Amino acid sequence: MMRLWILAALAAAHPAAAEVPSAATKAANSAAAAALPFGDTEDFDFARRGLLARPDSDVLGADGRVIRSFADDAKVAGPAPDTVNPSLWRNAQLVSGAGLFEVVPGLWQVRGYDLANMTLIRGRTGLIVVDPLTTVETARAAMALARRHIGDLPVTAVIYTHSHIDHFGGVRGVVDEADVKAGKVRIYAPEGFMDHAISENVIAGAAMSRRAAFMFGTALEHGPEGIVSAGIGPVVAGGTYSLIEPTDTVRAGAETTQVDGMTFEFQLTPGTEAPAEMNVYLPHLRALCLAENANGAMHNVLTPRGALVRDAKVWADYLTEALTRFGGKSDVVFTSHFWPRWGGETLRRFMALHRDAYKYLHDQSVRMMNAGLNGNEIAEAIQLPPELAQAWFNRPNYGSLKFNARAVYQRYMGHYDGNPAHLDPLPDVERGKHIVAAIGGAQKVLAEAAKARKSGDERWAAELLSHLVMAEPDNARAKEMLAAGFEQMAWATETAPWRNIYLSGARELRGLPAGGGAANTSEIAMSTPLADLLDLMAVRLSPEKAAGADLSIGITLPDSGERRLVSVRNRVLVHQAWREGAAPAVTLTSPRRVFLGLVGGQVKAAEAVQKGILRIDGDAAQLQRFTGLFETPPATFGLALP
Repeated sequence: MMRLWILAALAAAHPAAAEVPSAATKAANSAAAAALPFGDTEDFDFARRGLLARPDSDVLGADGRVIRSFADDAKVAGPAPDTVNPSLWRNAQLVSGAGLFEVVPGLWQVRGYDLANMTLIRGRTGLIVVDPLTTVETARAAMALARRHIGDLPVTAVIYTHSHIDHFGGVRGVVDEADVKAGKVRIYAPEGFMDHAISENVIAGAAMSRRAAFMFGTALEHGPEGIVSAGIGPVVAGGTYSLIEPTDTVRAGAETTQVDGMTFEFQLTPGTEAPAEMNVYLPHLRALCLAENANGAMHNVLTPRGALVRDAKVWADYLTEALTRFGGKSDVVFTSHFWPRWGGETLRRFMALHRDAYKYLHDQSVRMMNAGLNGNEIAEAIQLPPELAQAWFNRPNYGSLKFNARAVYQRYMGHYDGNPAHLDPLPDVERGKHIVAAIGGAQKVLAEAAKARKSGDERWAAELLSHLVMAEPDNARAKEMLAAGFEQMAWATETAPWRNIYLSGARELRGLPAGGGAANTSEIAMSTPLADLLDLMAVRLSPEKAAGADLSIGITLPDSGERRLVSVRNRVLVHQAWREGAAPAVTLTSPRRVFLGLVGGQVKAAEAVQKGILRIDGDAAQLQRFTGLFETPPATFGLALP
């Protein structure tokens, strides 16, 4: 934590040398202001409706550091400045309104405490919590606000709508795991939840975390020249991630159940916004929860942080099913982000037009793909028709139509575009050196980039300068010119993640911290199955260190009842379930927490054996060799730089 504090101090001490918005940036923002229906204020009415209380204090982390400052929300008040696209400024104002809201009698939401919403439903004996936020600290603070105004009711059930961490990570701030194990609290989740909640980000976790820091602007200052919104919520708050395994799995064919005396109807929607996701209908309230399948802005079919590509067609199809099943008997629709919508006609229009945007994205991307266009060409050509584009909930404040069109292409065709010249491309640094030399050297590239920037063509200037930065990473003029260009593109984009990525790239180029602090994931590791932990270890095995290794190891974790057989041969780690008669060369037996410390380097085997918390049977030298085979990924690495 001290290291993160130092980085934050450095960022405050050395602000970026930002330039002023260019004529092209101002013109782009003026055009956006003229083209969009800013006279439509329905969203502002919905976002304020039912307000019961605003937060009365900031949210603090375990170390006393502020992890959610509500004072930041005031920095997006008033008219849009020249440094923010007016559509994105509008989005920032809407998602910044933190507080406790009554949706209908017996149903409340706490919004604005971090990226997602927490929904509270009064059951027969207590509260049912839907999506307990991202971190323990924000969830605990949200519950405290709610209880001050709706009563100190016990939590009797938790519902995870889907397998992304901003919808389950705060669960230990809402309930005690002991109460779950004792049967006092039930936890419901869609089929496949645990597999995807744990594994989705495990294998590529280091790379995803680095890119997520750019996407969510975790190192950026809040305000008109920095981060104004996360697009889907006000901010990614810090704190402690947690996870408690569900007690009840919602499966296809078993979609209606009683939760604390209330009837809940579930609609499984796998393969949409998350690989394990579900919508929830509350017949006693005539209220429909669409999870993250519908939002106040376009979503990501492929997130810039990285993930598996989602299926835009399936996404649209499940919205059609939800509209058919629940649209005619719902008076309000609420979601895991943004704000509710009231009125049957209003919510049916919302569902239909939102569905049509994803269907149009899919169908027209495939049509152009089959006509011979590649992903980049489709992205440049595709546009939503006015009847879809003028709906604010289809605007690209979070997901981008361009990025999503490339994702549809990638889902069907992969990253290769079919051009033989792109079959075996040079890596960035080598390509940069060749291109700079072909253009005539660094000074020529700088001159051409300056000419492009003067004409307002920041995209071309950025491409030229990126080649030069890759070829000459110490070229200060190239880095500063590229950083300035990134700022101009950030100030004009309508999409919050793009803005944050551009501005984070500018910081990296200027030698400033661009990563921000990561949340505490130790509690997630405690809930991760041994097989997934071993998969993670496999992708961290150093082939150089494993040269010549021929190891056979058994691992037993009595507190979780897990046993695995592990082998390391040919510089590859393979593991499988324990089989009868297995005789590994060495067997390790320990509690899960000790095993995690052992492989992470925090626990020394000899000391653990002496304390009686680790037992080693067989060839201890094999275990010692095994624990030394792995490398820890760097906390940061270049994205705008080599």
